[in-house]
Amino acid sequence: MDMASTGLLIVWFVVIVALIPVSLWLLKRSGLANGAMGGTAAPVRTVGNVNLGPGQRIVTVEVGEGESRTWLVLGVTSQQINTLHSMAPLSPPVAPGEASALPPQFASLLRSKLAKRQEPQ
Repeated sequence: MDMASTGLLIVWFVVIVALIPVSLWLLKRSGLANGAMGGTAAPVRTVGNVNLGPGQRIVTVEVGEGESRTWLVLGVTSQQINTLHSMAPLSPPVAPGEASALPPQFASLLRSKLAKRQEPQ
């Protein structure tokens, strides 16, 4: 092999390796990675999870859309998934880009209180 073919081989290798994250990003943006088809949202959304130990956790998922939404609390291990509890969602659904109706975080409350204390009276 001469230098030109070796250089061309290296260039193609770099191009192919660079295409891997680009294709994964495109897959994620298309919604196909979340199980969505035709641009609709996936019917299952993870609300939260807590790790209990190696291979054990509790996961809260939201199932359904609109008024028929339900939260399932699941116990997940490496061998099985058990439904621990089923309940109505705690808050209304928030559209992407819309402000959440949840109470403000502790840090922002503390910042605002400290700012009020430091204002000249």
